[in-house]
Amino acid sequence: MLGLRDLGSEMLESILDRAESLLPVVRDGAASPVPERRAMIGLLFLENSTRTRCSFEVAASRLGHQPVVLTGRGSSLDKGESLVDTAANLAAMGLDVLVIRSAIAGGAALVARNIGIPVVNAGDGRHEHPTQALLDASTLRARLGSLAGKRVLIVGDILNSRVARSNIHALTAMGATVVLVGPPPLLPWTFAEFGPGVEVTHDLDGVLESADAVMMLRIQLERDAGRAVASDYRFAFGLTVDRLTRLGPGVPILHPGPMNRGVEIDDAVSADIARSSILEQVTRGVAIRMAIIDRALESGAG
Repeated sequence: MLGLRDLGSEMLESILDRAESLLPVVRDGAASPVPERRAMIGLLFLENSTRTRCSFEVAASRLGHQPVVLTGRGSSLDKGESLVDTAANLAAMGLDVLVIRSAIAGGAALVARNIGIPVVNAGDGRHEHPTQALLDASTLRARLGSLAGKRVLIVGDILNSRVARSNIHALTAMGATVVLVGPPPLLPWTFAEFGPGVEVTHDLDGVLESADAVMMLRIQLERDAGRAVASDYRFAFGLTVDRLTRLGPGVPILHPGPMNRGVEIDDAVSADIARSSILEQVTRGVAIRMAIIDRALESGAG
């Protein structure tokens, strides 16, 4: 699971269906099938993470497997060891699957070409974050039913967002139209790679009433996005209480986290029980990652 660009709707729906069947394990503590063999799931996280890393740990444990976590700080990467050498050494210790987050765009694919076990991309630079997009699609499907014909706004720092890129691939493959909204400096120069189903605007207020769902993104200050943001960002692109009232009934609000409260989203909006699906995203993230780990183990056994 390195990216979503080449996954069609049938494969995406299959993963979402599998995750849906695992939700009772996450929500209610229902027993998951006992694995024939307890696998070792390596989690190599070289960028900061809360939700993704912890949910992969929980997912592995819920499936009856053993997560093994290594972060960049304190590892031999600090001594100059390459990403591939670090991953190869972990694989040589008997890991069955390696989940990797790296600041290097294409880092997960690079590792996958050089080690002999399945690799799951947990975010690679500005490139992709496939499991996040899958949990987003799962959340939207639960709220909206079929995504065909739906209009999903993705608002904020599109340029630096691997979440946006993976969501564009997933949502358009499932028949949705994705509307990218943000200030000109935070929108990519070209969208040719995505094909049809993608619209671009700098006017959030002009597209609110047409939205079936809204996904807010944070400004990625760690990638220098702050230099492209004016002091009035909230007034132009923030999801305020006033903008919330202008959305159609039942339009869900998503955010991959972490949130910059009072910047891209107001406290009252994120706390709106009827609208906010933010914590539902987290719950479904565990189920999605359980499904992905299962598939990775099956591919490794094959």
